[in-house]
Formats: sequence, structure tokens, C-alpha cells
Amino acid sequence: MPLVGPKEMFANAYQGQYAIGAFNVNNMEIIQGIMQAASEEKSPVILQVSAGARKYAGQRYIMKLVEAALADDPSVPVCVHLDHGPSFEMCRDCIDGGFTSVMIDGSHLPYEENVAITRKVVEYAHPKNVWVEAELGKLAGVEEHVSSAEHVYTDPDQAVDFVKRTECDSLAIAIGTSHGAYKFKGDAKLDFARLETISSKLPNYPLVLHGASSVPQEFVELCNKYGGQVGGAKGVPEDMLRKAARMGVCKINVDTDIRLALTASIRQFMTEHPEQFDPRSYLSPAREAVKKMVQRKIRDVMGSSGKA
Repeated sequence: MPLVGPKEMFANAYQGQYAIGAFNVNNMEIIQGIMQAASEEKSPVILQVSAGARKYAGQRYIMKLVEAALADDPSVPVCVHLDHGPSFEMCRDCIDGGFTSVMIDGSHLPYEENVAITRKVVEYAHPKNVWVEAELGKLAGVEEHVSSAEHVYTDPDQAVDFVKRTECDSLAIAIGTSHGAYKFKGDAKLDFARLETISSKLPNYPLVLHGASSVPQEFVELCNKYGGQVGGAKGVPEDMLRKAARMGVCKINVDTDIRLALTASIRQFMTEHPEQFDPRSYLSPAREAVKKMVQRKIRDVMGSSGKA
């Protein structure tokens, strides 16, 4: 199966009250782990490429790895998505490079500027049948080049105006999630009343949650046990994310959890096998750790098992 856009994925997810997992990729092992999980769970999947991943691995390398993954199991619907595109130019280059979905992130801009740049990307992408995600509101926290010290919740009426004027295909909203591994100091809380209002004002419209890693404590503990210093890391409880998926959220982003699973596995292996220096020896179990973590997300958070 060739790469697909998320239109049909999201339509099915909205009606079925589940979400599609959007997993960030940076190298071969991460792509393999995600795709093996999606294949075994028979789930559609979105492979997300950030600006940092493009710089690290190279867009052409990533797309060739995806091409190889598609050949391994053609039955899995796969979308390749630009995560937090910082400019029209990067969105354009990804569209021209074969991405089937892009996100233009103008959330840090004044409202009218966000509208203008989103509209510009939409006008370039839609004639090429490429999906456009935008963001309204600000998520606190830090992830790659995306950072904010403040959290600005999405205004429901403004969301309606934004979608109408830009014609973006999906919208990332701010209801309490945040980027990075340190999401909450106290009890986790998401503004489900706000989500319900936005969803009611934009019926049948796919919403997106960024900053939605759960930061599983077993990975934090494993990482710290073998020399890491990931103290106080805390994510979004998985039951809250599953609830959001029943309320119009069709795409849930996961990045931090992948990094934790990969790094914890490598730290453990290198400590227990100090004589090893073959990268394959520690990257193989790391790939398996990514696969198992993604399978858990697909089953327990997204609810997308068997939806391919």
C-alpha cells in the first residue's frame, strides 16, 4: 500500500471513537519498532517527522526507510506527517518530498498571523492532496525547537473562526497537555469541558492532542536505575487520553515515551554488558522496547487495534 493521507483514518476514528497514534521517528530502529507494532496490532499509524528529525537523519533517508517499511507489510495504512512545521518553506519542502500530511505551527504568532500562514500552507497543500494540521493555543514545556513558558488554552469560538478562515483539515488544541517529560507538578488534569465544547462547535472535525506522552514510570525508573537522571518526569494518564479519543480527538502524538523506552533499554544493556561495543547488540533490544511500548499505546490509549 502506498502512503496515504489521514482523511479516511480520521473519519473512521471519529465515528469509532478511537484515535490514531502519531509516533515521532528519528532513525531506522524507531521506524522498525513502530511499524512492527502497527503490523502486529493491525492498526493504521502516523509516522511523524519533526524539524529536528529532518536535520538529524535527512528527509530523503527517512522517506527511504519508510518506503522499506511499507514493503514489509503493505496492509498497514501509513501516513507521513511533518510535526510542528515552523515555516511555510519547510511545509512546502515536505509536501514536495512526498509527505502526505503537514503541520504548520503558528501558535506562537499573533492570531491574524497564525491565520495567514496557515492559509498559505493550505493553499499550497490542498491542490496536491496533502492534509494540513494547524495549532491554536499554546502548550507549555519544551520539545526540540518548540518551547513555551506559558499555557494558553484554546478558545472554542476562536477555533471555529480559525478553521473557517484557514480551511485547515485538523486542529491541535490546548486543553492541559504539555511538551516534554515534565507535564504536571501536581495531579494531572485535562479540561474535558473545553474539549467537549470545541468538539460540539466543530462537529465531525478531527482534533489533535500534542504533548500527550504518558511518561510510563517503569521506563523512568529503568533509565534512572542505570545511570539516568530523569527525576520528577510525569505524563498524561493513559485513561485520560483514551477518554479524549472518545470526544473528537482523532490523533494523539507520542514522542517522549519512545525516547524513554529506547534510552532505558540501551542504558540497561550497556551496564549489564560492558564488554559489548557492537551497536546491533544494544539497538536490537532497544527496537523491541519501542515496539512493545507502541503496541501498548495502540491497544490501551488509541484503541486502534484491528482498524487497519
